[in-house]
Amino acid sequence: MVSCLFATDLHGHSDRYEKLFRAVQERPPRALFLGGDLLPHFARKQDVPDDFLGEYLTPRLESLRATMGERYPRVFVIMGNDDLRIEERKVQKIAERGLWQYAHLRRLELDGYPVYGYACVPPTPFLLKDWEKYDVSRYTPPGSVSPEEGRRTVPVEPREARHSSIADDLQTLVGDDDLSEAVLLFHTPPHDTALDRVATDGKMIDHVPLDLHVGSIAVRRLIETRQPLVTLHGHIHESTRLTGKWRDRIGRTHMFNAAHDGPELALVRFDLEKAGDARRELL
Repeated sequence: MVSCLFATDLHGHSDRYEKLFRAVQERPPRALFLGGDLLPHFARKQDVPDDFLGEYLTPRLESLRATMGERYPRVFVIMGNDDLRIEERKVQKIAERGLWQYAHLRRLELDGYPVYGYACVPPTPFLLKDWEKYDVSRYTPPGSVSPEEGRRTVPVEPREARHSSIADDLQTLVGDDDLSEAVLLFHTPPHDTALDRVATDGKMIDHVPLDLHVGSIAVRRLIETRQPLVTLHGHIHESTRLTGKWRDRIGRTHMFNAAHDGPELALVRFDLEKAGDARRELL
């Protein structure tokens, strides 16, 4: 058995983190996957430590490891589009302490299963662009803001903002690897699935309808052509409520979404040897 827990989009809510840590202790998984948007939203100031990673999350992970000892899981983490990229170095420092493994643009391994991580999302209406890129072409959907505009906490060269894409990054990340037993940890969901539906029904910008599906075409194409074992997604909080589905499939690939737009913590439990038996819990 390779038992796994997946959570995402906790947005710095300590009550959800505490529920997560209790779940890890009560039924220890072999691995915990955290799919981005880990930190408090930069506009939310009340009841949040100035240094959330240093003052809250690192001590809690240290405490959890000390309590659990050898049962402490492997933790794989990426950031998300609401996480300030200037905080990335702190995420890496936590990795250097052995508390988790930072997976963005990396190939890691879990008991013989390859693990790949990727944090970026296609253009959104939001102004923070630290983790946004064009998807498969220089196209910005109606109502969204180009990755070349907005603001960044870590500057990039204009050429990178203009010409880099999710499609190119994914090709660099996975190359010609065999993905048939791989776990891919994304923040964005794949396009036109049960996992990327947003509540834009009937809404228009300049007489152009807004997209109902906002996931990544590049991610979908990768899944279609390379058929990984499991892909993990977040980002679109309301998709499960709108579609009634937190999971989907493309071919043999099991795709899970743990984002949630209610006050509860959403957890997906799965075993890599029996991925079809995955279950979702609201705590």
